[in-house]
Amino acid sequence: MVKVIMHGCNGKMGQTISGLIAADEEIEIVAGVDAKDAGKNAYPVFTDIADCTVEADAVIDFSTASAVDGLLAYCVEKQVPCVLCTTGLTKEQLEKVTEASKKVAVLKSANMSLGINMLLKLLKEAAQILSPAGFDIEIVEKHHNQKVDAPSGTALALADSINEQMGSAYEYVYDRSQVREKRKDKEIGISAVRGGTIVGDHDVIFAGADEVVTFSHRAYSKAVFGKGAIQAAKFLKGRPAGMYDMADVIG
Repeated sequence: MVKVIMHGCNGKMGQTISGLIAADEEIEIVAGVDAKDAGKNAYPVFTDIADCTVEADAVIDFSTASAVDGLLAYCVEKQVPCVLCTTGLTKEQLEKVTEASKKVAVLKSANMSLGINMLLKLLKEAAQILSPAGFDIEIVEKHHNQKVDAPSGTALALADSINEQMGSAYEYVYDRSQVREKRKDKEIGISAVRGGTIVGDHDVIFAGADEVVTFSHRAYSKAVFGKGAIQAAKFLKGRPAGMYDMADVIG
């Protein structure tokens, strides 16, 4: 049995994961952490992870960027592996994540779904073929109207997958409204759409002369992210310090 702490337990993802784990005989939530205890959980809830006294095999985090520093400090001190799913982290926070991974196992992923992580691999191959042929690259991501960070962490991960494969030759462009000029060859445009209850849509567009190749991923339920996070927590139990990602989980 894998025992986990759900960090951000009263958020939408926290509640989704709570429901999934309740039906899974291999894992259980032994404690939750949230700024407000709504009193609706079957496990004890702490308003600050520093106050959590319950032992666990891993932490699953779907909280806010402001809570990540305290989370990392706790995981290092208690030597509890962490599945870090919160996006919108600053450069300084990302450096802290790297430092923490030297002392405890950290699995960081902007998107926990199997489909997205497969797409990250496919884009590397596509970029190798299409980029030298002069195809322009654009990414359009769509999310619900409650999402506060833009572009999404997943959109950035998709762009990074391409850029790393091509020797970091590309720069990212987020807003074309302030400059009146044609696009440069080595740029990836990233656009964000916010509206309604869209769970998560990502299109990666390779636009060439007279043809367009588009890779698309649609998430129809938050459960796809929760299932991936649960897999990751099971994977992390007992792992040595280091930085892991979903590629390690899915093999």
